[in-house]
Amino acid sequence: MRKLLPLLSSNHAGGRSALTCRYRCGDACFHEVPNTSDNEYAGDIIAGALSRRSVMRTAAAATVVAAAGGAVVANNAPSAEAAATAFGGHGHGHGGTTDGARGLRFTPVAPNTADQVTVPEGYAQNVVIRWGEPILRGAPAFDADKQTARAQAGQFGYNNDFLSLLPLREHGRQVLVANHEYTDEVLMFRNYDAANPTREQVEIAWAAHGLSVVVVQEEHRSGKLTPVSRHYLNRRLTATSEFRLTGPAAGSDLLKTSVDPTGTKVLGTLNNCAGGTTPWGTILSGEENFNQYFANGSSATDKRYGLGTTATERKWERFDKRFDAAQEPNESHRFGWVVELDPYDPDSTPRKRTALGRFKHEAAQPRLTRDGRPVVYMGDDERFDYFYKFVSSKRMKKGNSRSDREHNLTLLDEGTLYVAKLTGDSPAAEIDGTGKLPNDGEFDGSGVWIPLATGDVSHVEGMTAEEVYVFTRLAGDKVGATKMDRPEDVEPSPRSGRVYVALTNNTDRGKAGKAGADEANPRNLNKHGQILELAEHWDDPASDGFAWRLFLVAGDPNDPATYFAGYPKEAVSPISCPDNVAFDPHGNLWISTDGAQLGSHDGLFGVATQGERRGELKQFLTVPKGAETCGPIIQDRRVLVAVQHPGEIDGATVDKPASVWPDGPGRIVRPSVVAVYRKDGRDIGV
Repeated sequence: MRKLLPLLSSNHAGGRSALTCRYRCGDACFHEVPNTSDNEYAGDIIAGALSRRSVMRTAAAATVVAAAGGAVVANNAPSAEAAATAFGGHGHGHGGTTDGARGLRFTPVAPNTADQVTVPEGYAQNVVIRWGEPILRGAPAFDADKQTARAQAGQFGYNNDFLSLLPLREHGRQVLVANHEYTDEVLMFRNYDAANPTREQVEIAWAAHGLSVVVVQEEHRSGKLTPVSRHYLNRRLTATSEFRLTGPAAGSDLLKTSVDPTGTKVLGTLNNCAGGTTPWGTILSGEENFNQYFANGSSATDKRYGLGTTATERKWERFDKRFDAAQEPNESHRFGWVVELDPYDPDSTPRKRTALGRFKHEAAQPRLTRDGRPVVYMGDDERFDYFYKFVSSKRMKKGNSRSDREHNLTLLDEGTLYVAKLTGDSPAAEIDGTGKLPNDGEFDGSGVWIPLATGDVSHVEGMTAEEVYVFTRLAGDKVGATKMDRPEDVEPSPRSGRVYVALTNNTDRGKAGKAGADEANPRNLNKHGQILELAEHWDDPASDGFAWRLFLVAGDPNDPATYFAGYPKEAVSPISCPDNVAFDPHGNLWISTDGAQLGSHDGLFGVATQGERRGELKQFLTVPKGAETCGPIIQDRRVLVAVQHPGEIDGATVDKPASVWPDGPGRIVRPSVVAVYRKDGRDIGV
C-alpha cells in the first residue's frame, strides 16, 4: 500500500490571494452572503429521533412541503434502501492490482510550491496557446507594451477557464474552445493606475473577455498540440460581440434597455467559467460573477445578485453607461446566463438560453434521457446557493443535415427548470458540524427536483415565469431549495449516469446568523469542500427524485473529518477546494482545485468512482505560483488544463512579477493552456 503523500508545512499559506478575489469575483467572499432566506436544511427535515430503518420504511411515501410557497411537491426520491440499490453498493473491496485503477496508473505528484506545471514521472508537456497569441487573420504577434484593443480582439483571450476539444474532419486536427473568465489589469498593463484606467486599457480588457475558438494540430508521435493560426473556424467572441437572448424570457420588459428595446440582443459575455459540450456539437459556457461589472446598484436593481452600490473595480461605467445600473437598470439582467456557441459555424450568433435560468453559472453539462431529450445540470457558485437542472421538452435529432442542426439549436429553449432539495437520512444530532460520519457510515439521503417554470408557466407562487427565469435565485428561495457550499462544476458520468457536484468550500457555514451544518454540507467553517454524488430515480435523468451521498469530503487525509468514498486514507493524495470536474475514458473522475488550503499549489487529481479501488485519489499535476487549475480535458493520449491567473499574488505587478511562468524571467506572465502526455506515446494512466 502506498504511504500517504506528505503535506507541505503550514508556513506556506494556501488559498486565494486578495488580488484574485479582487479581480475575479469582486471580493464576493468579503461581502454579506446574498442568500438570507430561511430555507430548511438537509439535516433539519427528518426528526433526530428517527432511525435509519424508519427512514427507509417511510421515505418512499413522504412528501415535501415547499417553504414559503405552500405548494406540495410529490417526493419521488428513492428511499435510503433504494439509494443503496441505485448506487450499486459500496464497492470497497480494495483488492486487485497494486498500481492503481486503470487510467490512474501513474506516480502521484507530491504537494509542492514549484513555479511550474509539475507532472508525473514519464510524462511531458507543452504550452498549447498563451494569452495574446494571434488566432485570427491580420492579428499581430503579442507585444505586452504595444497591446491594443484591435490586436487583442484577434488574439487568444485572458484567463482561460473552460476547455473543450471537438472533432474535425482534417487529419490530426481538433477544434479547441476556451472561455475567458476575467482580466487582471494589474498584471496586464505596466504602471496600471486602478483609479484611472485609460479607455484603451478598458477596451483591451473588453476584448480579452469572452471565448476563443482555435483549431489545433496534434503531433502524431506524442500528445503535443499546437494552434493552427488563421484557420477559417478560428474565432473570438468578446465583451462587445453580439449575442441573442432566446427562450421564454427573451423580449421580456425585464431584459429591455435603451439601446435594445427588443430585449433580445446583448453585447458581450462576461465572467465565463465552467461549461459543457453538447451531444449535438455545441459548447455551453456559464456566465458567473457578472455582478462585479455593474456600478451604482440598489435594492431595486440587485434582486439578490450582489451588485455593488458604488463604482466598480475596473471603472467600465466611465466608458459605457450600460455598466451603470443607475442609468441602465436592466443591463445586468442580460448577464448570468448559459451561452451556447456553435464552433463549426464561424458566422453564427451565440445564444443566451433564458430557459436555463439566471444565476452565477459555474457549469452546464448535458446528457440525454432515454427518449433523447437533453438534461442540463448547473451549479450556482455562491455560498449557500443552489444547484439546478433543466429538462428539455424536445428530442435531439442525430443527423447532421442543416435542418437537424437548426432543430438541435432550439433544444435548450423549451422545457422545465428545476432546483434541488436534499434530505439527509441521519438524525440531526449525528450531524454535529465536525465532519464526523453518522452512525450509518455515510453522509447520504434522498432528494427531489422542485419545478420552477415550464415555458411560460411559473410553478412558483407569487412569481411570473419571466421573473423565475430572470430572478432564479429568488425562485429557489421561495420553494425551499437546499443551501449548499458553493456548487460549482456539475458533471454526469457517461458510464454510470451518476452526477457529481463539486462543492468548493464555505467558511461562513455555522457562523453566527448563518446556516449550520447539515448532512450534505457536514462541516462548519468548511474551507476544504466536498463532492456530492447523486443517482437519479429509476436511472432516468428526467426523474423528479434522486438518491445522494457524499463521494469525497476533502482535506488533509490525516484529519478525521475527511472521507474518500471509504477508501483507506493513508493511500490517497491530499486535496482541497474541488472546482472543475471531468471524466476520462475509463470512468474516473478528474478534479481541478481552486484555492487549495493545504499549503500546496492547486492541481489536478484523478479518482476512481467504481470498482474495488473506488475512492483512490491521486494527484496528476500542480500549477505555478498563484495559478488555478481549470477546464480539464482527459483524452486517451493527453490531458489538457487551463492554467489561469499565474502569478496572481498580492503585491505582484508587471514590473514585480510573482511568477516567471510560462516563458521565464524577464517575460510577462501569461495565462495559458497546457497539454500533458506520456513520453512513450502510450495512453494516459494505463
